[in-house]
Amino acid sequence: MPVETIKWENGKVKLIDQTILPHKFKYIICKDAKSLWHAIKTLKVRGAPAIGIAAAFGVILGIKDSKAKRFDLFFKELRRVTKYLASARPTAINLFWALARMECVAKNSNRNEISKIKKILLKEALKILDEDKKSCRRMAKYGSGLVKDGDSILTHCNAGGLATADYGTALGVLFEARKQGKSMHVYVDETRPLLQGARLTAWELIHEGIDTTLICDNMAASLMAKGKIDKIFVGADRIARNGDAANKIGTYNLAILARHHHIPFYVVAPLSSFDFRVKTGADIPIEERDGDEVRKVLGRVMIAPRNVKVYNPAFDVTPNKYITAIVTEKGIFKRPYSNALSVIARSRRRRSNLKREIASALRASQ
Repeated sequence: MPVETIKWENGKVKLIDQTILPHKFKYIICKDAKSLWHAIKTLKVRGAPAIGIAAAFGVILGIKDSKAKRFDLFFKELRRVTKYLASARPTAINLFWALARMECVAKNSNRNEISKIKKILLKEALKILDEDKKSCRRMAKYGSGLVKDGDSILTHCNAGGLATADYGTALGVLFEARKQGKSMHVYVDETRPLLQGARLTAWELIHEGIDTTLICDNMAASLMAKGKIDKIFVGADRIARNGDAANKIGTYNLAILARHHHIPFYVVAPLSSFDFRVKTGADIPIEERDGDEVRKVLGRVMIAPRNVKVYNPAFDVTPNKYITAIVTEKGIFKRPYSNALSVIARSRRRRSNLKREIASALRASQ
């Protein structure tokens, strides 16, 4: 069964501390927006869907003690909280999507008493959590059809239960395939510099009883050349309108290698990871993190000269031409992505005024 990454319990947010896995399994408690912001910033909670869920609950933590009697004053406080939480990390669109959604729900509830609005917002945050669980299961069912019995699969970073509220995205596909009785062998990139593959993905796969082999990031090309990789599954933190996908640094390398070796390269992500405002991947903001993440191993052992310059982007962008298909909770999409995704965007706008308002709030949020 998948791990429960995020819980709302007794008016607090309970998160698995992913910085100490796999050697320690521990939940941390976030009692206010500041501790939640810190958990996102320091990667105690990570993965685009999980960050969005955490942020939604962070809004509750930030406004639960509000003494405002008038909606305009309450909403001003809420906006301060959402702007603060949005500053934690810049790339995963789910963060901004969830915050915009919470703002919109508050606006639409403005005729209620403040105490009632707080309850409505909590209900919405719980709904975001539940929706992600269902989304994970649907993606898994669609994607599992791409896995054949006996496949040898490569994955990068962590796109499992730890990155979502349930099954995960890319790993969810593998969990569902195994549930269906398919055997597979999964190679896991260690994913430098923070080793999410080695620490988190390997731990999740072994926990589910899947045959797993850990490799250094720079071993992938050699495995492909030897014919040991049948398919690649990865997640995404933001997908542009044309299907370009931002994911953990090193994903682009794999996509190019996959094209050269004629290996299918699949991206698995929920619709909440799509940014229809962004035309191409060139417009996706890429987070650059502290140089000590590279100079040191997991912030502890210095492995480079202390004064060496470091370039440390957390993500890269894979152009859509290298992506065989994108697996979502609405189905599997292939090139030209711009056509398929624009259809989704239009139908999404037609279905709900709230979704239009979220899109508008997103435009104003960054």
